[in-house]
Amino acid sequence: MKKIEKFILPGLIVIVVALLYFFYFAPTDELGSFANFDRDSNASIPIVVKYVAEKGVQINSEGSTFYVVDRTGKEYLVNGPAELPVGFKVSNAIEIMGHFSGAGFHAHGVEVKN
Repeated sequence: MKKIEKFILPGLIVIVVALLYFFYFAPTDELGSFANFDRDSNASIPIVVKYVAEKGVQINSEGSTFYVVDRTGKEYLVNGPAELPVGFKVSNAIEIMGHFSGAGFHAHGVEVKN
C-alpha cells in the first residue's frame, strides 16, 4: 500500500499538466481573431485565417499581397513572403506569423494548416 501512495500525487500532477496542454496550449486549426492583436506591437504572433480566393494574390519582387478573413468575418490585407507554400490557394486554413503594419498585416511566414 505504501508504494501506491507515493505515486498518487505525481500521477495527479501529470494528469493536470496533460489536461492543461491538450485543452489550452495544443495547436488548433480553428480560425483566430485579429481583434486579440496589439496594433502597436511588432512582436510576430501566429494566427490561423482563411485565404480570400476571390481577391487573388499579387506577387512581385518585394513579396506577395493577398487578403484573408478571420473568424469574425473581417477581411485584412496581408503583405507576405514572395514564395507561398504549395496548396496555399486551395487550403481551408492558413497560419500566418507576423504583426500589424500600417493598414495591413505584415506576415513573416505562411503555412498551410490542412
